[in-house]
Amino acid sequence: MNTELFIAKRIYRGDKKNEKRVSSPAIKIAISGIALGLAIMLAAVCIIIGFKKEIREKVIGFGSHIQITSFDSNSSYEHHPISFSDTLKNRLLSNPKIARVQKFITKPGIIKTDEDFLGIVLKGISDDYDWQFFKKNLIEGAIINPNDTSGINRAIISQNIANKLHLKLGDHFTTYFVQEPVRARRFTVTGIYETNFEDYDKLYVLTEAKILSGLNDWEDDMVSGVEVLVKEYNQLDQTAQDLFFEMSNYQDRFGNRLYTRSIKDINPMIFNWLNLLDMNVWVILILMILVSGFTMISGLLIIILERTNMIGMLKSMGARDFSIRKVFLYLSAFLIGQGMLWGNVMGLTFCILQKEFNILRLDPATYYLSAVPIDLNPWYVILLNVGTLIVSLIMMIAPSYLVAKITPAKSIRFE
Repeated sequence: MNTELFIAKRIYRGDKKNEKRVSSPAIKIAISGIALGLAIMLAAVCIIIGFKKEIREKVIGFGSHIQITSFDSNSSYEHHPISFSDTLKNRLLSNPKIARVQKFITKPGIIKTDEDFLGIVLKGISDDYDWQFFKKNLIEGAIINPNDTSGINRAIISQNIANKLHLKLGDHFTTYFVQEPVRARRFTVTGIYETNFEDYDKLYVLTEAKILSGLNDWEDDMVSGVEVLVKEYNQLDQTAQDLFFEMSNYQDRFGNRLYTRSIKDINPMIFNWLNLLDMNVWVILILMILVSGFTMISGLLIIILERTNMIGMLKSMGARDFSIRKVFLYLSAFLIGQGMLWGNVMGLTFCILQKEFNILRLDPATYYLSAVPIDLNPWYVILLNVGTLIVSLIMMIAPSYLVAKITPAKSIRFE
């Protein structure tokens, strides 16, 4: 039988006659410190990871993981055309890390209504486009159906643009394109989306690639660029690097060398900002673990002082210091476990309620989101619990050495 564990259980639970269960105010505060610390850590990790995931998905939704364009293209939205052949498509899809390849055309224009005008960028998409992101953020209308034979120039605009130009579903607007000669096209609003990512919402209008191709007098295989979606986000950097060297040696039928950039290269400010959030997580974790650990240290010291008579009795019967220390370490584990149980209940309850009901709201103009995001990943919950338990127990080792300072002769008379 594990004697130390048996004694620790008796101290923790007490008995029905004389012994009282561990219940001093300091111990309750220590347990509450562990519970509150773990709850805050769970909430902080789930919120920060959820925030990073939501922002990242919005940026990728507009620009994919990797973009391949011509080396001759500049930083404007009027790209130098490249040839998107079946050979290039098959070559990209042969890479096991790539999930999808889709072509696009972008062209800047000016929307003119009876009362207002606004500069925008039209993004022309084809029947190979992945609509998953815009389906999620579509608030009115429908996505562009490539098999539609209505003959109208369909456009999906953002709620931001709709509000500025006083447009609604089914309305028509004219877009002017600054080129030689200046051209204009009339579009019909067939969908309205809202991502709350203002930098893009105020800019992009989705339409069919063939409309923009006709404006540019391009041939069927000519596009502004190719968007590549990878299977795993953590493979993005390596895949982009591999494609950069592969595509820089590739030439299309016009002799263009292809330039590869990941979404991180295209939007370095946003991704550097998201990376800084990791530091916030670590600061919160370290502070909460330290606070929780110190409250448990004070609680353990109080327990040792309360049990001075017992320690003296055990020593007088031949118990070693190491054995008595194990008793109090087992007891610390019980108390930490109790605090962690309540911490998980509080933290997970908050995360689930926020995820389901969006109780805490945000200003989309400032945070790009309408509510506090939650990413409830079970692996993070398990790692936080294991890490909290290990670190807290390690912090209990030092105060347990106080047992060695207690002598049987004095401790038995201790009141």
